[in-house]
Amino acid sequence: MVEYLIKEMERKQGVTEELKGKDMMRWIGLMNNIRACADEIVSNDIVYF
Repeated sequence: MVEYLIKEMERKQGVTEELKGKDMMRWIGLMNNIRACADEIVSNDIVYF
């Protein structure tokens, strides 16, 4: 579930391998944010169900 959410968020926010090549620090920041959001969503789903 987490990996699926991460892939969807990457696609929707335009986080690509091209961005990774051009601006590594921005890519890392975006990916860290996406991972944290996905983890939070899944954690909330598990707790409330």
